[in-house]
Amino acid sequence: MRFILAQTGASGQIYGLRLLRRMLAAKAQVSLCLSEAACVTMAVECGIKINAHSPDLTKLLDNESNENIRYFAPREIAAPIASGSNPHDGMVIAPCSMGTLARIAAGTADDLISRAADVTLKERRKLILLVRETPFSQIHLRNMLTVSQAGALVMPACPHFYHSPQTVDELVDTVVERILDHLNIGGNNARWRENELPG
Repeated sequence: MRFILAQTGASGQIYGLRLLRRMLAAKAQVSLCLSEAACVTMAVECGIKINAHSPDLTKLLDNESNENIRYFAPREIAAPIASGSNPHDGMVIAPCSMGTLARIAAGTADDLISRAADVTLKERRKLILLVRETPFSQIHLRNMLTVSQAGALVMPACPHFYHSPQTVDELVDTVVERILDHLNIGGNNARWRENELPG
């Protein structure tokens, strides 16, 4: 399994971090790209201070290293993930800012994240956008419709409460595991179970 994971500057960096760790736990190879804005938000939300151009990836993995990650800086337009000849099993942007969504919808591809997304769409590969904004303006909604019609899967970061989550991580995982479902990575637990309904 080979995936591209990008994180942009919207709130919700924990979604991308949890997803990265789950992908690696499933022995997937991950091409990772963090925008400059993602690093700013990550420092505020998660206390992780990292440089988008030369990051210490162990900070993302609880001080452990992992040979299945390959990192690309956001302006590294010559990276393999910017080319349609680079095969992969899906790309996820989590969280996906409205600015990134707009660039993908317009096809401007002015950085590595939007270029990789553009390539993923043109090659008819799976693109999942975990959008994180509220409320949505008409511009946001039009852009979501545009990328959806182009083949992307738009997933608002909406956790569920079916299994009575007790921690932030459990709540976040309800969203992360929906993404994993769409990437065909198994072992997910946070989903509706009919036998758990009150009798």
